Amino acid sequence: MNSCKVAVIGAGLAGLYTAQALHASGVDLLLVEARDRVGGRILTAGNDGAPSADGFDLGLDSFLQHSTGDVVFERMSREEPQRFSPADENQQSMRVSGGTGAVVQALASRLPDSRIRLGTKVAAIALKDDAVELSLQGFDGSTELLRAEYVVAALPPRLLDATVVFSPAQDPVIAARWRNTSTWMAPHAKFFAIYDEAFWRKEGLSGTAQSMVGPMVEIHDATTNSGKAAVFGFLGVGADQRASVGDETLKQACVEQLARLFGPRALTPRATILKDWAADTFTATIADRTGGDHPVPGNPHWVTGTWEGRLIMAGSETSPAEPGYLAGAIVAAKQAVADILFRGELK
Repeated sequence: MNSCKVAVIGAGLAGLYTAQALHASGVDLLLVEARDRVGGRILTAGNDGAPSADGFDLGLDSFLQHSTGDVVFERMSREEPQRFSPADENQQSMRVSGGTGAVVQALASRLPDSRIRLGTKVAAIALKDDAVELSLQGFDGSTELLRAEYVVAALPPRLLDATVVFSPAQDPVIAARWRNTSTWMAPHAKFFAIYDEAFWRKEGLSGTAQSMVGPMVEIHDATTNSGKAAVFGFLGVGADQRASVGDETLKQACVEQLARLFGPRALTPRATILKDWAADTFTATIADRTGGDHPVPGNPHWVTGTWEGRLIMAGSETSPAEPGYLAGAIVAAKQAVADILFRGELK
């Protein structure tokens, strides 16, 4: 049986930050991730939808887009879209060069490859007398046991409840809280259209649009720092309807909508990407297929009873500040690291 001091579940932003900070402090750890990549809900992809160092952010958190120029508003299908010039220049914030995936790769680079286990799912966690035992399953069907003193669960509490069997079971009140905590943005989908040039800018458009017609309800310029031209939008079509319609039909409808908004040149993208996070089993559960409220800071006790002191929650939704956002993931991770290091000092 393999062993370590801390097992970190989930190689998203919170898990990576936790793991690299513990490693820097000399703590023996293993970071376990069910996907075949790091990043979790952060995914910066190229034209083919595969992870890329200079691609488009498919992740769940918004980022700065080009905003100079007119905004387009589509109110009804029987009316032409209207073009408006903003009275004031939009307030801008910084965007990470290379996409937020660059942050993920920077954190991952601080960990030895031997401390990251990809393509490995945690199926069960059991409390033993002096440790915690994790049952791991590989993509190839292999199984193994991992023994750790502490477990940091750096994934949404609802997903943890749906995918991991605990022995003994979590307190019913705690388990219900996990299930009732929405995974922020998990019901949503993003569409990207990549072009040879940002033609809308030459026509005085910002690339920003809002629509009450759809299928996209909010659209922005997503051109990369290196100049790869693209626009992206959030779909206003529910997860069940998206599943029944199919990806190709949705992509075509999105391209046609872009042509209504930005002109006929939008009909010929060089590539399109549709990322439906509700269909991603490593992100969403069945309960996430419908919209949920944004998580809000509340009771800090995410673990009680016999599990308290062995299991530490570090998913962004559990953060005491800005839960659900990237900032919340960092806050939760820092809190988990401080907890682990404090416990080590007590021994």
